[in-house]
Amino acid sequence: MSAGWVAGATRARAMAAARAGPERAHELATAPSLPEALRVLATTFYRRGLDLTAGPGRAQRAVSDALLWQLRVLAGWQPRAGAAAVRLLASGFEIANTRDRLRALSGAPQPLPHRLGALATAWPRLSRATSPAGLRAVLAASVWGDPGSATPAALLTGMRLSAAARAAAQVPVAARWAAGEAALVLAREVHLTGHRLTGTARRDAARLLGTAAVRAPAFTGFRARLPESARWVLEGVEEPEDLWRAEARWWLSVERDAVSMLAGARFDVSPLVGAVGVLAADAWRVRAALECAAHDGRALEAFDELLG
Repeated sequence: MSAGWVAGATRARAMAAARAGPERAHELATAPSLPEALRVLATTFYRRGLDLTAGPGRAQRAVSDALLWQLRVLAGWQPRAGAAAVRLLASGFEIANTRDRLRALSGAPQPLPHRLGALATAWPRLSRATSPAGLRAVLAASVWGDPGSATPAALLTGMRLSAAARAAAQVPVAARWAAGEAALVLAREVHLTGHRLTGTARRDAARLLGTAAVRAPAFTGFRARLPESARWVLEGVEEPEDLWRAEARWWLSVERDAVSMLAGARFDVSPLVGAVGVLAADAWRVRAALECAAHDGRALEAFDELLG
């Protein structure tokens, strides 16, 4: 046990305890209007950068930015191995920046990128790419690996599976999350939208889910051939169109696992990973609650289902 891990674990538990939580999220979802929900949100740590006049998109982006800031602060309290774990588990922000860069290259307005700081892996170079082929070249020369194609689907799917495979290998306590996420990525990209895995994405998927599942031609066969580490996330999902329920199950499972990690007495990477899981799941629930408030509660039934 090192002083760095003790300080890092202590900070992780304190930050996780400050989350909004399910009850506050339900209060947001049942607010009579989005402005009322934002006034409630302003009493939480999500108030950082929050505009009380924002529409749902900007409000949800503020929630994501507040989460990222928390993760950056959390990483700063960790020894080197802990900071590397946070960087891996926060990979979704770099993927989101790359997605927005792809859209900008096709002529769409590009929002301000997430400010990754020390959580960046290849973003400074990705941000300077002037074509999808340039993005692919940067990824191929980095730990992300070559996605095998410069299409938007290949680039983003490759990044998601690369992050999952690296998280499973380098942060073993998060391996179950990584396998479940990989199953969701393949279900959505291959069996719902009809895309094909290319490059290192196919290798990473096979590493996490097994060759038999990756080669399955239909969704039912894919689900049946998943290893136990990933099969749980698709239980009861008969069609790819119902993946939103599986995604909600994934988040709720992450949160349960994360709470258990935080409850332990260990001073190592476990409470850190638990804090990241709890904070990320909390932000996911809050974003869903804001969407519900923006629609005058008409989505409340779906939101309650998300809560499990």
